[in-house]
Amino acid sequence: MENQFLKSSYYLNYEHPVIQDIVKNFRHLNSEQEKIEQLYLFVRDHWRYNAYNIGLTANHFKASTIAKKKDGHCIDKSILYVACLRALNIPARLRLAKVSNHIAIDKLIEKLGSNEIAPHGLTEVFYNGNWVKCSPAFNKELCEIFQVDVLNFKGTEDSVFQQFNNKDQKFMTYLEDYGSFEDIPLDFIKKTFQKNYPKLYEIFKNDTEIKIE
Repeated sequence: MENQFLKSSYYLNYEHPVIQDIVKNFRHLNSEQEKIEQLYLFVRDHWRYNAYNIGLTANHFKASTIAKKKDGHCIDKSILYVACLRALNIPARLRLAKVSNHIAIDKLIEKLGSNEIAPHGLTEVFYNGNWVKCSPAFNKELCEIFQVDVLNFKGTEDSVFQQFNNKDQKFMTYLEDYGSFEDIPLDFIKKTFQKNYPKLYEIFKNDTEIKIE
């Protein structure tokens, strides 16, 4: 069954030279677990997290498009990790959820009209007979700003946003679980975005792709 989570697609286009250029640096690692861990760190820290790099076009969610950028949304970074894992013959899939962020939310509320992010993207990896989920979204520097422990991932247990930061302040709450997806569900992402950000959706509904400054 896991073979279906090794396939390439329009979105998870790991045959593209830019994806192959990334994964060539990990093929030499001795174990599958090393590849999972080291690739996770690379995706987590090489692309800065940017909640305002929003697009609803099919091209926006292509792994090769994401790889050419300097930053990305949580869904973007999760897609890139999925594609790179599949390129290394490791089963992986996208998982979507809804979260509520409680720290440094002034800009989030100003730009999105809410402190909730929907959909929020995670990656699920099939390793040692189990599906395990992780969030490669927040790069190390951002975690330092939020005073929250940086998330690491070895493929052996879930690694998702913490409920509280190091100052015992409420940090992140998971509100809804939308489930896992073999490929990128663009229509579902659009409908979820429209439901949660109806005014902002009007900007993007005509295949516009911009950064919200």
